[in-house]
Amino acid sequence: MNITRTLDLLPLQLQQFPKADCLAAKVNGTWQKHSTQQVQEYANQLSLGLLKLGLGKDDKVAIISFNRPEWVFADFGIQQIGAISVPMYPTITEEDYRYIFNDAEVKVIFVADASLYNKVVAATEGMEGIKEIYTFDKIQGAKHWSEVLELGKGEDVQQLEPLKAAVQPDDVLTIIYTSGTTGNPKGVMLTHRNLVSNFEGAFPYVPVNQNHRALSFLPLCHIFERMLLYLYFRAGVSIYYAESIEKVAENLKEVKPHVFTTVPRLLEKVYDKIVATGMELTGVKRRLFFWALELGLKYDTQKDQGWWYNKQLDLANKIIFSKWREALGGNVIAIVSGGAALQPRLARVFWSAHIRVMEGYGLTETSPVISVNRYEPENNMIGTVGMAIDGVEIKIAEDGEILTRGPHVMKGYYKKPDLTDEAIDKDGWFHTGDIGEMVEGKYLKITDRKKEMFKTSGGKYVAPQPIENKLKESVVIEQVMIVGEGRKYASALIVPSFVGLQDWATHKGIKYTSDVEMIKHPEVLEKFQREVEKTNEGLAQYETIKKFTLIPNMWTVESGELTPTLKVKRKVIKENYHDVIESMY
Repeated sequence: MNITRTLDLLPLQLQQFPKADCLAAKVNGTWQKHSTQQVQEYANQLSLGLLKLGLGKDDKVAIISFNRPEWVFADFGIQQIGAISVPMYPTITEEDYRYIFNDAEVKVIFVADASLYNKVVAATEGMEGIKEIYTFDKIQGAKHWSEVLELGKGEDVQQLEPLKAAVQPDDVLTIIYTSGTTGNPKGVMLTHRNLVSNFEGAFPYVPVNQNHRALSFLPLCHIFERMLLYLYFRAGVSIYYAESIEKVAENLKEVKPHVFTTVPRLLEKVYDKIVATGMELTGVKRRLFFWALELGLKYDTQKDQGWWYNKQLDLANKIIFSKWREALGGNVIAIVSGGAALQPRLARVFWSAHIRVMEGYGLTETSPVISVNRYEPENNMIGTVGMAIDGVEIKIAEDGEILTRGPHVMKGYYKKPDLTDEAIDKDGWFHTGDIGEMVEGKYLKITDRKKEMFKTSGGKYVAPQPIENKLKESVVIEQVMIVGEGRKYASALIVPSFVGLQDWATHKGIKYTSDVEMIKHPEVLEKFQREVEKTNEGLAQYETIKKFTLIPNMWTVESGELTPTLKVKRKVIKENYHDVIESMY
């Protein structure tokens, strides 16, 4: 069966490998499973219900919810009538919702729960054009999504066939608003062809089939998890939705998945937790733990380190790393990491423990995958984001910017032709805004964001991201931002990992009082000075961090200092910490 549109995936799975647990989620403490047949039926009823509401081709429907099967029913239901989904983060502000509803001319909204319902009701106040708001949870006084299904009940499902047939590969499937680090969000128009080319291009490299389960917890409103949703359908992988980020560790043990996608921050937390556990050990157990860890940090996918190293690693896997695999459920074949740079030491340690991390790279505008490190060690180079997937071209411009061309590149920014022309040149190359290089002529390596590089008063360019990532390798550092535009030297704002700091203080016999007091403690400041000096050792003289300030509060999406994909909003942080930055100069 030829797949040209994402809506072809449901009949494909039904025909080739119908599943009893196509989708699953925990409801009142038990895993509730939906078969492929049920998913198709829900999607059909939803399509019919939306038609009854007067919706049709190119109408916009918003979905605001954490991951759950209803998200997927809505997605397919919207697609089948040629309408366009507008997925949004549950964490963005009321103002952002209002802006997107207006800009996209949304007609119907699906929301998850009471708090989101209240937020959306407030955001839509006085707005025209919105027909209904439906909730996935049952909420007093709100319309439940099952009412849309009821509207479709009894309708002839055959009337959907001509509507489905009318959906073309180059029709817009979804508009995803990217949370820029400056200004209003931009609506990225992605077509069926964009997404199909992307999951088909990545499909040969993700080692999964119809006998496997995936745990899903990265937001479906983000294109990374959305594309994987379609790839899982294509491969017949059963998808289990985690209850929440906090419950991921628990859900891994219950679901025992074979694959999951993640962002590096989560792997960092897993790693920090493992190291903290190792710190608590004593005697021989402690020595064995850190011996295994040291071995892992030396691992290289591209190099055989000889008989003696391999022998020791086998032993480390039996006595230490086997427990790590158990903590992930015991079945993990591969973890796909994206969204930010993965620290090479994490990749080394996980690979050494037979947990294969495939780091990839892409943007919302590229559907998203441009390149990915493969599952086979010989095609996986740690410290890079891998090779281009099938059908994708990569080119490095003269100024070092990464350009890409192919069927994965968006149709454009919604209602913003000028910005589209700025991003996609006349030869069809999309300008990513990232700086990079090719290693061995085939592995792509990201070195920085074009817009984030700054010039010191000495005229030297500093790329902040690699320095920040190096600092974040410390177990006592959670968040960092390097500053120094037009200044004599670079400085750092550092948010400590207060959990890591507490562990360190206990280990050193220092009484921990409060976060605010501890960041002024002389021994704590000395500890951070050593961490900064350790990072400085690998830097050019003009890049070294001369001063730093410890910040007592985490930067969050809610505080407006992070984007929903957890990237720092440099401009906002600079404004919020203007006086602190000035004091370092």
